Amino acid sequence: MLMNMEWYRIFLHTAKLGNLTKAAQELHITQPSVSYAIKQLEAQLEVKLFDRLSKGVKLTPEGLEVLAYVEKSFTILQAGEIQLQALKNLTAGELRIGASGPVIKHLLLPLLDTFHAEHPDVRIRLSQGKTSDIRDRLLDGQIDIGLVHLPLSDHELVVSHLKEIQDCFVVGEAYRHLVDTSFSAQALAQLPLLLLSEASSTRLFIEQWFKSQGITPDADMELSSMDMLIEMAIRGYGAAFVTQSFIDQELENKKLFRLQTIEPIPLRSVGFATRRNSSLPIIANRFIALLE
Repeated sequence: MLMNMEWYRIFLHTAKLGNLTKAAQELHITQPSVSYAIKQLEAQLEVKLFDRLSKGVKLTPEGLEVLAYVEKSFTILQAGEIQLQALKNLTAGELRIGASGPVIKHLLLPLLDTFHAEHPDVRIRLSQGKTSDIRDRLLDGQIDIGLVHLPLSDHELVVSHLKEIQDCFVVGEAYRHLVDTSFSAQALAQLPLLLLSEASSTRLFIEQWFKSQGITPDADMELSSMDMLIEMAIRGYGAAFVTQSFIDQELENKKLFRLQTIEPIPLRSVGFATRRNSSLPIIANRFIALLE
């Protein structure tokens, strides 16, 4: 049964004040409008809600029953409006975002720090995974924004470019003598290679670079963390394929050394993705403004 919410609002004020005229004054409408709404509600419910008195109205037993539920309903509605205002003001709610570990550490964290400092009451839910994992979580509605390696093509997602990154092979002190050598893909493949685990976008990218030159690389170590690749390279276990901007400090401190390749390693792009044809929460839109 569909009801006019305005009738209930008028009913509530009338019940509280016990007078049609006073209810009309408080609601800034005419007394006949109040009387009409009450009659319509009674007709719809097929029950008498008020006894008419000489100086006002009094709830019937049935009216008292209805009042209890109307009060609860309007209290819930008011709480909903308050919560909505808190979401608009970013004093409540949550930011649901996902990215790979290296992207979190080197690209996302500075932005999250800024957002968290400005909106400390917003709960941040951060999900880590490969680009393929982040895509799946976006499609499942588990997160609202995903930072991903490009290219990423999915008709259910909107993907935007964020920044370009340059990858490289690096070695530690044990292989420092190789830094003046320009390596072909074939020569590079003879070194102990430290690569991210299979199916990661970074692994697929470097494998494609090797294959474009007729080489199928064989990883000596497959690790799920770029931080571990960096650590193993520093310790002298081989040449690690990493993103250069993620190791600026290690290069500057001469803990790592970049190897030169005859065939340049192309730039890659990092972007952010959202679900197509799906409205983003206000909080997510505010964070995207930091990305753009």
